[in-house]
Amino acid sequence: MTITNEDELTKLKEIGRIVADVLQAMGAAIEPGMTTLELDDLGRKLLEREGARSGPEVTYQFPGATCISVNEEVAHGIPGPRIIRAGDLVNIDVSAEKDGFFADNGASFGVPPVSKASERLLRDGRRAMWVGLRQVGANKPLAGIGNAIGEFARKNGYTLIRNLASHGVGRSLHEEPRELATWPDKSERRTMPEGLVFTVEPFLSTGAEWARGGDNDEWTLYGDPKAPTVQFEHTVVATRNGPLIVTLAS
Repeated sequence: MTITNEDELTKLKEIGRIVADVLQAMGAAIEPGMTTLELDDLGRKLLEREGARSGPEVTYQFPGATCISVNEEVAHGIPGPRIIRAGDLVNIDVSAEKDGFFADNGASFGVPPVSKASERLLRDGRRAMWVGLRQVGANKPLAGIGNAIGEFARKNGYTLIRNLASHGVGRSLHEEPRELATWPDKSERRTMPEGLVFTVEPFLSTGAEWARGGDNDEWTLYGDPKAPTVQFEHTVVATRNGPLIVTLAS
């Protein structure tokens, strides 16, 4: 969507704050021995308390309130009986709707104690997202986001998952502009009109370049080739003053 008035922005900020608060609370609650379903139950309760509805459930009938992916799972992991263990990498993706507006927020967390390599990957995954966010602004090229993230990944010895893209969001969970590459894409010619709402969400990896479906269910995606991967995501509005990030915790 493209923001056209202050009321739209206010409502987008409200759902953005909600998903950010839920993500922060879920990340803080992770403990070895808990299941991903227990973590998801917390997210569901917090969303319901705010009067918000799970975006994946509303839009795609996803079997969970949030997506929780552990270690070899890159994205869209279904909450269930899997036990979270020390040293795991856990990605939580929280998206939700309230009053007809959607926001999308995600982050990866390490369950202490984690290896030095995982610490570095987590740190640089967040850095990669911010490298992309700094390219956001009214009338700037969308290709600048993927070019900047791609250069960051190259310089630091990482790969990027190239079939999980950023996307428009606002009035629905996934909308135009679709398929916003967080990697260099020479075919990208679009620009960001003022008020455009979309996500910036690179998947940074130590070797994986694609996300593939597995044999266990129709949702969970795995890295190919198999390698540790993290994702960080904000919902942002392109303004004349640069990026306006709406998924910031209160």
